[in-house]
Amino acid sequence: MSRIPTPASIDAAPEASRPLLEAVNKQIGSVPNMFRLIANSPAALEGYLGLNGALAKGTLPAAARERIALAVAEVNGCGYCLAEHTFMGSNLARLDAAEIAANRHGTSNDAKAAVAVGFAAKVARQRSRLPPPVS
Repeated sequence: MSRIPTPASIDAAPEASRPLLEAVNKQIGSVPNMFRLIANSPAALEGYLGLNGALAKGTLPAAARERIALAVAEVNGCGYCLAEHTFMGSNLARLDAAEIAANRHGTSNDAKAAVAVGFAAKVARQRSRLPPPVS
């Protein structure tokens, strides 16, 4: 099976992608594999980073987004997603190991966050088929 090569470093990426990867490195302290892979297409990398930037301007803080991502990744059984969001949760959102473990189990050590994480895990488990709201 053919594979798309992942640039081993920022310098190995296409020239137009390098400034974008440098910005990622500056923000989170490294360049995850997924970003380096997407960097094969500078336009795709620019679009992906633009989407991430737009979502970051939403009302959910980074910690909430990473908590939810961890819960959903666990439900979906996506090892890569778990590794990526564990890294992002720890390094970007500053979640501790106990919180990350709780998030992976669909809860949180913070009562307010537990509601959001639990709901997201339930939606993922039920594949978006939730029962009607109770009046």
